[in-house]
Amino acid sequence: MIKIVSFKICPFVQRVTAALEAKKIPYEIEYIELKSKPQWFLDVSPNGQVPILITDSGTTLFESDAIIEYIEDEFGPLEQGVTNEQRALDRAWSYLGSKHYLAQCGTMGSKDKATFDERAAKLLKAFEKAEKQLSGNTKFFKSDNLSNVDMAWLPLLHRAALVKAHSGYDFFCGLPKMQAWQENIMATGLVGKTVSADFNEKFSNFYLTNTYVGEGKDIQPQVSCGSSSCCG
Repeated sequence: MIKIVSFKICPFVQRVTAALEAKKIPYEIEYIELKSKPQWFLDVSPNGQVPILITDSGTTLFESDAIIEYIEDEFGPLEQGVTNEQRALDRAWSYLGSKHYLAQCGTMGSKDKATFDERAAKLLKAFEKAEKQLSGNTKFFKSDNLSNVDMAWLPLLHRAALVKAHSGYDFFCGLPKMQAWQENIMATGLVGKTVSADFNEKFSNFYLTNTYVGEGKDIQPQVSCGSSSCCG
């Protein structure tokens, strides 16, 4: 059985577990603490980062993009009949999502309003690009069936939902198609299978404690936030 080595709140790992769960591929997972990485992990991880995937033959794979491609090559694509052009586009949109994981983490970890607002404004530009691409007529990014793009954006959508539930702040305020996409992804039940049982607690302790979004008293809950005019 393949093995994933993970840090519990790492979005790059969640993208990998989402791909595995969506295809119902069995795997085992081991969690480590990044502040005290075990030597065995450092011995097999060239970049010292999670995720790594250890194949049945004992080969260690690293970098989430490469791992996602391995999963598709080894176990078959999540979608059938995808043209080479569309596959390239899917990879590009997946990359656009995953390259903003750290930007979202940095935004959520901001200690004051000014820093949070500055970082959130930059992050919004990526979400606006996705809003323009979404048709609004399908449940997920391309259709009513899950794709690799949905797996890549799932960590962003999930974390935004947790922030909104905690503080009322909506990363997708004014982006109704993004909001609908987020709602549909969360409704699949897939998200809960991609993280550890204590993920919410770990996430809250890290991002919703002693941070602006966690403690900021001047965050206004964004109720009925569906049009671009609702946010200033």
